[in-house]
Amino acid sequence: MGKQAEIATLAGGCFWCLEAVFDELKGVETVESGYSGGHVQSPSYAQVCNGDTGHAESVQITFDPQVLSFKDLLTVFFTAHDPTTLNRQGNDVGTQYRSAIFYHNEEQKEIAEGVIQEIGAEKIWDDPIVTEVKPFDQFYIAEDYHQEYFQNNSFQPYCRIVIAPKVARIRRKFADRLKK
Repeated sequence: MGKQAEIATLAGGCFWCLEAVFDELKGVETVESGYSGGHVQSPSYAQVCNGDTGHAESVQITFDPQVLSFKDLLTVFFTAHDPTTLNRQGNDVGTQYRSAIFYHNEEQKEIAEGVIQEIGAEKIWDDPIVTEVKPFDQFYIAEDYHQEYFQNNSFQPYCRIVIAPKVARIRRKFADRLKK
């Protein structure tokens, strides 16, 4: 890990899915599941699931920009979820499942806006991208049982049906960027 590690905070549906995807990438040191973008201090999973805390299920990624740039991280992010569905990913519905980039500095903001503009121009999706680009405020780490959920519960139906195909798609598309 380089001396100048950076942090990215991203929301794109279920945090279990994003954590499983980003855990695989070279240059990623840690991925923590949690909550960002809300107005309640130290929310619980139950509170966030009610949808009234304003938080999104998020991941906080510590990465080495010498190995994996923020732009490349966002390329994987936009491949791992559908950024055109407002407050929804598949069957997960509610503001806690919104697509968001919580930028930590002006450079991240500019890169995020640029990537959204680039992929929007490519017309990959029929609908417009609804990913929020908001300043980072606070990240609350989720309860212990949410950490490394896919790795520890790969036999669960949700993991097999929803997460495993996303991880497989990322492994195929970004094989040159994987740790193993």
